[in-house]
Amino acid sequence: MAKMNKSFLNLEENYLFSKISKRVSDFTEKNPDTPIIRMGIGDVTLPLPAAAVAAGKKAFDEMGVKATFRGYEDSGRGYDFLRIAVANYYKSFGADVPADEIFISDGAKSDSGNIGDIFSDDSIVTITDPAYPVYVDSSIMGGKKVQYANSNEKNGFAAMPCDIDPGGQQGEGKGGQKPDIIYLCSPNNPTGSAYTFEQLKTWIDYATENRAIIIYDAAYEAFITQPDKPRSIYQVEGARKCAIEICSLSKTAGFTGTRCGYTVVPKELRLESPEGKEISLFNTWVRRQGSKFNGVSYPVQRAAEAVFSKDGQRQIAENIARYRENATIIANTLTELGIDFTGGINSPYIWFKCPGGINSWDFFDIMLNQANVVGTPGEGFCKNKLSNNGIDRFRLTAFSTKENTEEAMRRFKKLIETKR
Repeated sequence: MAKMNKSFLNLEENYLFSKISKRVSDFTEKNPDTPIIRMGIGDVTLPLPAAAVAAGKKAFDEMGVKATFRGYEDSGRGYDFLRIAVANYYKSFGADVPADEIFISDGAKSDSGNIGDIFSDDSIVTITDPAYPVYVDSSIMGGKKVQYANSNEKNGFAAMPCDIDPGGQQGEGKGGQKPDIIYLCSPNNPTGSAYTFEQLKTWIDYATENRAIIIYDAAYEAFITQPDKPRSIYQVEGARKCAIEICSLSKTAGFTGTRCGYTVVPKELRLESPEGKEISLFNTWVRRQGSKFNGVSYPVQRAAEAVFSKDGQRQIAENIARYRENATIIANTLTELGIDFTGGINSPYIWFKCPGGINSWDFFDIMLNQANVVGTPGEGFCKNKLSNNGIDRFRLTAFSTKENTEEAMRRFKKLIETKR
């Protein structure tokens, strides 16, 4: 009989969003006529920008003509036209990223999980907690050791190296073990917090000192508005020597169902071989992708290129502005009710304390059954069970419509006021 990868036995039995879906399905089955407002899963509601749709249609037409038909993209790293467009986008906000260091992907989630393939199975991985599940789950699947940097009220849910938990899973000694890999997400999912230039420099210095690699998830960079918050880690000195950046068009341009993103791997980065030799991380990732990934389709890459055009940038700015307005509606309601929260300014996520400090899954059930609003229990993002950083927190997203957001907040306010 074929034997399983035993590391999968170390995963939690159910994926967070599967558990949410099951509870919502059970409620809907019992209450088929009750309208539910979904503000849990971070999916978008506004359609693709018109520029992307037009470019994608044109590219599909090209694929139907022998003279312009395209098969495999030779490098497997993405077409030059899109990588150049991404590089120019980086330049627009002050980050110098060469086009030949950009890899086109089918979204940030895939590369966030797959990047671990090129690191040793016995690597020590530091992950800020609470965290988006893919960082922890993919590390566990790969047999790696995980330790946590605690994000909590004290640090504004933006963990720093000094917050690495010496008592967390696999951690030992003050400050935990020396890391090989560090996962950071800014603006953060789920907490909505965003690192400042100074905070990221501290992480970069820490990684450099320990010869660790930062895997930086910048999927929500387009939502940043405050000038002291970088949109790319490469805006911070020293990042090219220690950081990989992963980004996505899912939330900035509505590509959740279209699938396109990009990953930056500086050529300066190095890995250590079992013999102690320095190996190019860039070349290792090229080799991995060449074996396991055939690239993103030509029409999707043409649609993505159009996102970075003048019209495309104007159109996505309009959509992002609508989501920001929703975030403000949520934030204003929480402020009015005196509920502590982070996010909502540089992020489409709002992370708030459950009224009365009750368990987040209990609050999920109250929200669903009494307000008919679906959110995400913070406990689902909390992997360091010794600290329980999200057990009394709840996440709402700003990706709904304005009408639904306003209605959800009316229901939420009524619910909270009746409980007081």
